[in-house]
Amino acid sequence: MNEAYWARYESAIDKQIRMAEERGDFADLPGKGKPLPGLDGPDDENWWIKSYIAREGVPSEAMLPTPLQLRKEAERLPDTVRELPTEQAVRGAVAELNRRIAEWLRAPSGPAVPVRLVDADAIVEGWRRHRPAPPPAPAAAEARPQPRTPWWRRLRRP
Repeated sequence: MNEAYWARYESAIDKQIRMAEERGDFADLPGKGKPLPGLDGPDDENWWIKSYIAREGVPSEAMLPTPLQLRKEAERLPDTVRELPTEQAVRGAVAELNRRIAEWLRAPSGPAVPVRLVDADAIVEGWRRHRPAPPPAPAAAEARPQPRTPWWRRLRRP
């Protein structure tokens, strides 16, 4: 068919695309000539969400229901607190996790997965076992020499 025939039925959008092609606006686009990713894989209705999660680096645990997230966090707690400097910081981390577990237990949502509160004393005991022994404290009184009496005080002694 001739070009005049198609020109009569060209929509405004088609006309803009044609004019952009004639100007060369689409000539140097990134990815030109490369295959589209994912065309050779199996059909998956959730491909877009999986690619979004992979692209954004969202951990897969973020997709778990709340009780499973809490259980995983409780399992990892001994490793998490190992680097904390004080027993008070360890107990604070355990208290925060126990607070979130108790909050979920008050109003559970999601699957019925049993979640227990974490025993703070057991976590602290494990933290102590994995800590290096503190260096011995120097004997402060033995190591320091007695201060000398100033010369002017020595002259005034009775």
